[in-house]
This record gives sequence, C-alpha cells and structure tokens, in this order.
Amino acid sequence: MKSLFVSAFLLLGTVCASQAQVGTTKPLSNTDNPGPDFSATSAGKVTLPDSPAAADSFAEPRANSSFSAPRLGTALLAEPAPATPAAPSPNPRFVYGGRDDFRWQLSVAFAWFRFRSSLFNSSEFGVKTTLTYFLNEWLGVEGSFTGAFGGDVAGVNGPRIAVYGGGPKVAWRQKRWEPWLHAIFGGAREGPQVVSGSRNSLAMQFGGGADYRWNPHVSFRAEGDYVHTGFFAQTQSNFQLAGGVVIHF
Repeated sequence: MKSLFVSAFLLLGTVCASQAQVGTTKPLSNTDNPGPDFSATSAGKVTLPDSPAAADSFAEPRANSSFSAPRLGTALLAEPAPATPAAPSPNPRFVYGGRDDFRWQLSVAFAWFRFRSSLFNSSEFGVKTTLTYFLNEWLGVEGSFTGAFGGDVAGVNGPRIAVYGGGPKVAWRQKRWEPWLHAIFGGAREGPQVVSGSRNSLAMQFGGGADYRWNPHVSFRAEGDYVHTGFFAQTQSNFQLAGGVVIHF
C-alpha cells in the first residue's frame, strides 16, 4: 500500500513537470496576426531605401559606376522661332557667263564713220547707240543708230550721215570677255542734198566686237563694222569704228 502511494506521487510529479515545460514553450504562430513572425522571415532582413536615398537615385551617376545613365535635361525645349524669309533675288540673277545674265544691254559709244562715194569722201565723227535684248544665253535682237558729222569736203558744207536698223546678234558671254557678231538691216540718210540721187538709202551693217565686263552692270566695248549704202544711184562700201560703255540691266 505504501509503495502504491509512492508510485502515484512520482507519477503526479512527472505530469506536473511536463505541463510546466509545455506552458513555457513559445507558440509557433498566431494565425490572426502575421506581424510578429515577419521579423523571422527573410523579408525582415531586407534594408529598404530611405527617402533621401530614393530621391538621390535620379541624380547624376558617380564617376566609378559601371553604367552611365543618360543625362536628362531639366529644361523644356523652346519652340523654334519662325525662320526669316529670304530676300528675293533679282530677276534675272547675275552670273558671269551664264544664261542668268541680264537680258538687256544699252551701249553708248564714240564713233568714227568713213564715208566713200563717187562725189566725195569724208571722215565723220559722232555717236553710236544700241539696245539689245537677249532671247537666251547667246542670241539677241539688236537695234542700232549712228549719227556722224564731218567738215567741209570738196565744197560741200558739213556732210553728215545717219545709219539705223535692227537685226540679230550672237554673243559668247564669258566671265569677263564677251565677243560678239551682229548683222543690222535698215536705212541711211545723208546730207547735204546733192543734185543726183536721193538723200535716203537702204543700208546694211556687218561686223562685230568685244565687251570687257568691268562689273555686273558695266562693260567697255570696242567694235568695227562694214556699212553698205546706195546713195547717188550707186553703191558705197563704208566703214565705222566705235568704242564706249555698255550698261547691263
């Protein structure tokens, strides 16, 4: 009976000690609140960037970084101002020796006219003027007028002659030099009146010359022509030389 009592007492002590150890063990988890176990997971060991560090992530990368991020400009691009319209070029535009050269030429020259006939011969001096319009870079249409006066010849007081007409002109329009040829068809008038024949006649001029371009608007000209006339019921072979200035426009 005594041994039974001792055995029951030892068994009761063993059970009490076991319950005491179970009561002190920490519960595995709390299903209602997962917060207490968050520190035990791997997420709790991750270091989150603070606000200054996050803001600094957009700053310029350090010099020793392995990757260089593109630098972003903070200023917005302004809308470009409208382009200033270009000034209109003159029409036509001047180009030495090209088809865009000026089309009009006006010349004024000092002329020497040698008149040769069966009644009298004379050297007369005057002015020659021409106006030319170029249809393209080499072909033009020219109008011409020459008026010359001379002294007393064989008792004739003050011989004079006027030659006028128009025709084609062919020119080689180079950078500085412009050689050319022309053919002028028209008429002539001489004075003073003589007994035989009329004071008027048909006339033809064949010749050429060369212009030296001084600047885009001005050239200097030298030319020579053969002039055929038909005064006094005869034919005359005359010559004229001229030199002057050409205006391009």
